[in-house]
Amino acid sequence: MLSPNLPEPELLKTVLEPLLEDFQYWFARSRALLETEKISFLSSEEQADLLARIREAQQEVDTAQMLLKATDGKAGVEMDVIIPWHKLLTECWKVSMRNRMEKANSGKPPQVS
Repeated sequence: MLSPNLPEPELLKTVLEPLLEDFQYWFARSRALLETEKISFLSSEEQADLLARIREAQQEVDTAQMLLKATDGKAGVEMDVIIPWHKLLTECWKVSMRNRMEKANSGKPPQVS
């Protein structure tokens, strides 16, 4: 029997694995946007900073995925770690939405982001 302080491995696999995959997916999309386009409402420094934070978060998610796999679902991720990832994704989604709106208003076709 597992210690009550340890997360249930099946629950972690059911919830955490897809969550980490979602983070990877959305970070990859955001990274692709920032690496291929100049975002008109961000300064070069702001865009570079956002891109750097995405790259760092991707590495952190990679590490969490490796630990989850290496421990056969017995290692979890603290909410103190997940919350900043979620905030970063929210920031990325806002940038993407605004970018699409500005392109639509300028008559340029939006790129998939």
